[in-house]
Amino acid sequence: MKLFLQEQISLFVLNVLQLSFIILLLWLDGFHELQKLVYPIFFSFFLLLLYLCYRYLTNRTFYERLSTPVQSINTFNRKVQSSPLSQSLGKLLKDQSERYRKELQSYKDQLDQHIQFINQWVHQMKTPLAVIDLILQNLQNKEAGEISYELDRLKKGLDLVLYTSRLSVFDRDFFVEKLNLESIVRTVTSDLKRLFIRKKLFPQFQLEPSLTVTSDEKWLSFVVMQIVINSVRYSPKDSKILFRSFHRGKTTVLEVIDSGVGIPASDLPRVFDAHFTGQNGRNFHESTGMGLFLVQKICQNLSHQVEIKSIVSKGTTVRISF
Repeated sequence: MKLFLQEQISLFVLNVLQLSFIILLLWLDGFHELQKLVYPIFFSFFLLLLYLCYRYLTNRTFYERLSTPVQSINTFNRKVQSSPLSQSLGKLLKDQSERYRKELQSYKDQLDQHIQFINQWVHQMKTPLAVIDLILQNLQNKEAGEISYELDRLKKGLDLVLYTSRLSVFDRDFFVEKLNLESIVRTVTSDLKRLFIRKKLFPQFQLEPSLTVTSDEKWLSFVVMQIVINSVRYSPKDSKILFRSFHRGKTTVLEVIDSGVGIPASDLPRVFDAHFTGQNGRNFHESTGMGLFLVQKICQNLSHQVEIKSIVSKGTTVRISF
């Protein structure tokens, strides 16, 4: 209604100006009995009002569509009135909706094909890496250890690519179950034992064996792994990384605490942004800016909460609340 009145105000002003001009001409022509013009003026405004009411009623859906924000594509499929303006608008919106659906479906198909290609490529790359790993297990020398370390980095990089590509189709690839939190953490640290050994770091556990959480094992393990990799990357040699779990009211909490370089206060608000590496990323040249971004997105999808507290030169605490 408001939009209709805004549009028709010019017509009302024009009508007033027209009547005023006619009255002025009559006055200049010597007609001074203006009281006789009250009825014609009233009748003119009455006809204008009838016209505006008719126009609004016949084009109500038109103005409602223009005044109502679009909530979904299906909004375009509402019935229209029989007036030419409403029908033309309905036809235009329907054509645009169909074109949009086709383009959207095309983009979805392309995305699905891209994700399928990434998944196939990652799995194909893992096969030769597994063979190389088996070969290296039979070699006992320094060079083999160095290659094994780089091999682990390749595997973690491939996992990062794989989980990044799967994030957009998260709802198709998760299974929620009761998980033992200590088992998840110890499995992750065991998978990263070469990294701990190379960095001369020691995992320390203060985990309650009975604590369980409702989550997806694969995605949660990836989250914990990304957090641990960051802790190891920025921690000094011969230091410890503490894993602690406890109850806080009805919430189960997992903390990963390191004594590394810490995160500057100016970088903390942006650590979960995609591709943000911050000052530490520029100093260490190993950060991709995607690890913590994926951690937050996955936790959001799993209805977990992740937060970071850090003090420069003292360390960082990453807390996941279930």
